[in-house]
Amino acid sequence: MKLALFDCDGTLVDSARLIHEVMARTFDAFALPRPAFEDTKAIIGLTLDIAIARLLGAPHVDSRASAMAEHYKSIFAPVRAAGFAEPLFSGIADMMAALATREDLLIGAVTGKSRRGLDVIATAHGFDKTFVVSRTADDCPSKPHPAMVTECCLETGIDPRDTTVIGDAIYDMQMAKSAGAMAVGVAWGYASVPQLVEAGADLIVKDPREITALLLG
Repeated sequence: MKLALFDCDGTLVDSARLIHEVMARTFDAFALPRPAFEDTKAIIGLTLDIAIARLLGAPHVDSRASAMAEHYKSIFAPVRAAGFAEPLFSGIADMMAALATREDLLIGAVTGKSRRGLDVIATAHGFDKTFVVSRTADDCPSKPHPAMVTECCLETGIDPRDTTVIGDAIYDMQMAKSAGAMAVGVAWGYASVPQLVEAGADLIVKDPREITALLLG
């Protein structure tokens, strides 16, 4: 039995426009200059309060970052409803359908999203029954801490050495390696391929079909 753990933002769904719009409006609300789009993409994957602290240039999460994180959460759903969707990347639906047919492979999610955010994505794209295990920002320390992976392994009874983490961020690669799992970086996400390699990626894939072949081969 093997375990495949997928990051969400930048790996399964293209949510950068939505995240950046909510982040920009949050900075507006606190009378702060809007972050650049590339800067927002660089923090996707981190737990929200830590991500905002990074954008503020703060050494740690302080009261302002915490307050901004709460404001971000309060406006996220209305902004999404206003037309900022989180579509699947091309080929993801077919990949997930193929992986779900294998009884010797369990599929899970490890994401910096909230539990509510992951549930929305899973329900919208039909993954609510595909994910047999998951950890979110509500459950564990922020990536790259290995807890999301190690807890999923403990829950499923699968050794980290039989686990593959698939993600688009350097934090995903670092988390996987810290947990003793295989780290697979996707080239269609928000970090560059050199950044993923430097962060410890064991393999880089350019198309979801390569993930299918890897996990089912």
